Amino acid sequence: SPAAGAPLRLCSAGLAPRGVNKAVVGRILRVDHAGEFGANRIYAGQMAVLGRSSVGPVIQQMWNQEKDHLKKFNELMVAYRVRPTILLPFWNVAGFVLGAGSALLGKKGAMACTVAVEESISDHYNSQIRTLVEEDPEKYKELLQIIKQFRDDEREHHDTGIEHDAEA
Repeated sequence: SPAAGAPLRLCSAGLAPRGVNKAVVGRILRVDHAGEFGANRIYAGQMAVLGRSSVGPVIQQMWNQEKDHLKKFNELMVAYRVRPTILLPFWNVAGFVLGAGSALLGKKGAMACTVAVEESISDHYNSQIRTLVEEDPEKYKELLQIIKQFRDDEREHHDTGIEHDAEA
């Protein structure tokens, strides 16, 4: 238990800060968790097809970051007491099929899928950042840092896809 008057820290205490807009945070976390879950399944599908190819290590590196993102959102879902979307079984199958299907088109297909998905995720993160800043940037400081870092990682994946012939 934190000392009297000490602020609760989300990471150390495992509790959500007081006074947050639970509806907004719940919606953001549910969407982000589903997105990261889906991204993990896409990369799993791509690795199933292209894992032993020359682009396999690139896909694996991006997937490793997505695994970290999903782990963090799993923690945040518990800390903020948010239930995952009921669509997770759909994302499980659809994500893998999208990843494997795009990889069956070859490296360019997989990278084009990566570019499109990561651009969409980055746009979602940017919208969420705006929402949280409008609400109260200080109150959501830690969550904003996480979302900004993950947005930057997604932009890096997008750029990696371009560098690996997504648009060639």
